[in-house]
Amino acid sequence: MERIAIITARGGSKRIPKKNIKEFCGKPIIAYSIEAAKKSGLFSEVMVSTDSEEIAEIAKKYGASVPFLRSAETSDDYATTSDVIMEVVSRYREAGKNFDYICCIYPTAPFITAKKLQEAMRLMEREHPVLVMPVVAFSYPPQRCFLAEENGRIAYKYKEYMRARSQDLETWYHDAGQFYIYDTGQYLRLNGAVSENIMPVFVSELQVQDIDNEDDWKIAELKYRLMKEEE
Repeated sequence: MERIAIITARGGSKRIPKKNIKEFCGKPIIAYSIEAAKKSGLFSEVMVSTDSEEIAEIAKKYGASVPFLRSAETSDDYATTSDVIMEVVSRYREAGKNFDYICCIYPTAPFITAKKLQEAMRLMEREHPVLVMPVVAFSYPPQRCFLAEENGRIAYKYKEYMRARSQDLETWYHDAGQFYIYDTGQYLRLNGAVSENIMPVFVSELQVQDIDNEDDWKIAELKYRLMKEEE
């Protein structure tokens, strides 16, 4: 089976300048994604899709390939991850390279490990879903959420749950924002619009952190250090 890891790392970042190569616990944050992919031993190609020469040089330093830079169409604020994956797959196909599985990895996901990637790939190859992805439980039941109203008040979104005990509510999960393993054939047939036949890898809240601002960055570093202490 041929497998490719695509690490998506656009150069522009408005909220955290140079976010994808900013130092995280001693090295550029993108290095963790590259090293986990390479250490897993799963991939015949670990590549970084970027529009930035600076990111490309750092990616190569840590062992990834950057065979081409992104097009203008996949480098603006409106390009989706699916747009990027489709472009990469198309470029490799033009070069005569085809892959059975695609693993899209985010560049700001230091909690990814080779072991997690291996677990997800085993699940993909055993169960044959369209997609395998890590998910995490919401830290508080979203069924008890409020919405802000125009009159300055707030109101329950789901009034039927307003008296429910948290422990009695169904556990809901969300995307951990780390990586996605796709069956290439099924992914292309769906044109990247995957909404079902998805299998989860459940991860701990201590190993998930959305990084959108400097406070998020500090929390992520604290969580990462805790994770390393527990290994």
